[in-house]
Amino acid sequence: MDVRYEDQDLDLPGGSVVAIGTFDGVHVGHRAVLAEARNIATGLRVRSVVSVFDRHPATVVRPESAPRLLTDLHHRIELLGATGVDVCYVLRFDEERSMQEPEDFIREVIAGRLGAKALVVGEDFHFGRRRRGDTAVLGDLESEYGFKVVGLPLVGRESAAGVVSATAVRDALGRGDVTSAADMLGRLHEVRGVVEHGDHRGRTIGFPTANVAVPGDIALPADGVYAGWYEEPSGRAHAAAINLGKRPTFYDHNGLRLLEAHLLDFDGDLYGQHAKVRFKTWLRGEVKFPSIDALVERLRRDVGDTRQALRD
Repeated sequence: MDVRYEDQDLDLPGGSVVAIGTFDGVHVGHRAVLAEARNIATGLRVRSVVSVFDRHPATVVRPESAPRLLTDLHHRIELLGATGVDVCYVLRFDEERSMQEPEDFIREVIAGRLGAKALVVGEDFHFGRRRRGDTAVLGDLESEYGFKVVGLPLVGRESAAGVVSATAVRDALGRGDVTSAADMLGRLHEVRGVVEHGDHRGRTIGFPTANVAVPGDIALPADGVYAGWYEEPSGRAHAAAINLGKRPTFYDHNGLRLLEAHLLDFDGDLYGQHAKVRFKTWLRGEVKFPSIDALVERLRRDVGDTRQALRD
């Protein structure tokens, strides 16, 4: 996939078919939109383009209530590339763009720069100043700019209790329901960060962990213990028992929230690594144990439960 930013030249002879949206998480609903864009582009013999913003619009429009992200921009582009779309066109989103009227955005970007022959969106798509732009506004502009608007119905999933959305995925993660989140994403929820030094308590009790520092704007599941995977920069993946929480056995209410991954059957130095952590199954909630011995016994059970969960 060719990745272009709006300050870079973009050559689209014959125009394009454009899919536009936030695409946070690149979930199964997003993939349906992208698949339709690819199919139409193939029929018209033009390139398929996915247009995304460089940040979530809410971080500019309402930063105090902006959602945690399922994917940062780099991860999002990586997932979009795996869908087979020809071009990813990354637009800046700042205060100026947030004030742009929908009609001006279509004229400048969709018709002007991208030469859209068709525009594919989810039926709940909104854009432009005060989110005034929607499929009805787009329909009014079809004849003026010569493109066809395709508004796709939202994808349903039982796990979403209705339709799939980034909000529904975040809600599932907030409950610790990583299984439902994976069903909506079409993949395991993955977070990324750098392995930092901790207090080494895990090593002293026989369960060393990689403390992965995940950026604060990324959505994490609820506190608890999970079975999942830890992937090294080389692509080598390790089964891992993952703990998210404040370690109340050691720190009562004053602990920092940490993501700690205990890699099964592994002995090595991971400090400074850029790690990927994927959550497969919720195992249990976070517990304050009455003693270190009780904690160690439970950790042994967690390792066994992780092995079983990853075999299923």
